[in-house]
Amino acid sequence: MSINNSYFSRNNTIISNSLTNTGRNPVIELFYGNDTLLNPRGFSRFIFDLDLSLLKEKYNNGVISKTCGSIKHTLRMTNTSFFNKEFLNEKNSQGRIRATSFDLILFKIPYTDLDPNRPQIWDEGVGYDYADIMSTVPNDKNFSDRPSNWYQTTTIDFWEEPGIYNNLNTGLTPFSSLTIVDTQHFEFGDENIEFDMTEEIQSILNNDFINPVGWGIAFLPQVENLTGTTGTYSVGFFSRHTQTFYEPFLETSYDDLIEDNRNNFTLGKVNKLYLYSYEDGDFQNLDNPPLVTISDSSGNPIPGLINLSSCTKTKGVYEIIIPPLIGYRTPCIFNDTWSNIKLNGFNLPDIYNDFTIYPIQKSIQIGTSTNSPSLYGFDYYGIKQDEMILNTDIRKVGVIVKQAYTTNKQLPNVDVYYRVYVREGTTEVQVQDWTKVNRTPNEYYFIFDTRDKIPNEYFIDLKVISSGEVNTYKKEIKFQIVNKK
Repeated sequence: MSINNSYFSRNNTIISNSLTNTGRNPVIELFYGNDTLLNPRGFSRFIFDLDLSLLKEKYNNGVISKTCGSIKHTLRMTNTSFFNKEFLNEKNSQGRIRATSFDLILFKIPYTDLDPNRPQIWDEGVGYDYADIMSTVPNDKNFSDRPSNWYQTTTIDFWEEPGIYNNLNTGLTPFSSLTIVDTQHFEFGDENIEFDMTEEIQSILNNDFINPVGWGIAFLPQVENLTGTTGTYSVGFFSRHTQTFYEPFLETSYDDLIEDNRNNFTLGKVNKLYLYSYEDGDFQNLDNPPLVTISDSSGNPIPGLINLSSCTKTKGVYEIIIPPLIGYRTPCIFNDTWSNIKLNGFNLPDIYNDFTIYPIQKSIQIGTSTNSPSLYGFDYYGIKQDEMILNTDIRKVGVIVKQAYTTNKQLPNVDVYYRVYVREGTTEVQVQDWTKVNRTPNEYYFIFDTRDKIPNEYFIDLKVISSGEVNTYKKEIKFQIVNKK
């Protein structure tokens, strides 16, 4: 599985019955209860929009497969209380109690207002903060009352319903009319946001509905409407303007793993074969996924394995999954023929490959002795140690797996994993969890795209599982991603 991060293009926190704008605040705060700052009772809602341009590019050019493997989209926001348990159920600097035991909803902002031809496009605004007003300072106001806010989308346009929707289920936009994308329960109040947006984002990528104008996060109406509270309860998350590494984002995880069995095709097991399409050294998509026919050692096509449809695993890579073959003498050489190959409207010749089928005993050891754990060494190419990489680069990182303490004894058919993280003091902040490295007939590699990464110093660990042991090799690769000016 690989990931792509899509970041917010704008965000704002709107406050009930208020013109307050806090669009530039590095922290967003959702609250409910007796708000002594502005209202006898109040609440806030967070709105945001996503920049999906890079995600759409990868989806449309086949880097993210439309048909071959799973895709999941998760909205992630870091809780400001996540780092210190002592803050739980305590008051923050504004005197608000940190909320516990509540649900947050993720809803889609209705696309149109009363005029069906005019979408509810909204501005982020320039407000920075929302804190106690100091009575000793004349005209003290550290927030903005310019749109967007509870009433307005822009200077001249208004929400169809103040606050986007009515939590009493009345008005022009009642709560019941909203599209609720997901709901998340917070037991302690320090949990991070992890909303599932898979169905929502896939509808956008597949052009099933018009481009959205954004989404919102809020307490359930039952919470917003609570009466009799003796204080204000709040939960905070980092916004897109945070100066930390914890900028909110949409994480898209997708299956682009290549596990080519051409060099270790085993009788009685499910095996995978691939076709790689290049143009001038770069991966290039064919007009359509090719068809595949498997022939036995005598050249006879195998019934049930004729003109199989391959799928686009990632850009320029086509996968075919072959069910277990049984009843053949091994080792023996079979053929795979890839046909119906077209590029830019031109028909290309069929591609003929072969592979050796090995007995299942090659991958199974049964006896009276156990295997000793193996130690590994690694070489890599594509990223230099301590290199400074522009955040416009896409790197193919090759990994050479060797037996430890040797210079050239390379080990084929080993399951290798990598993870990516940054460091803050002694804390490792995960960027990408353990991910299997692609295995082709001639190399191990993974693709590292810097375009969706926040400039920082990054580390890559490698891991190999052998004889029941997990061997992790720390900080094998260290580099920096820097902004292009």
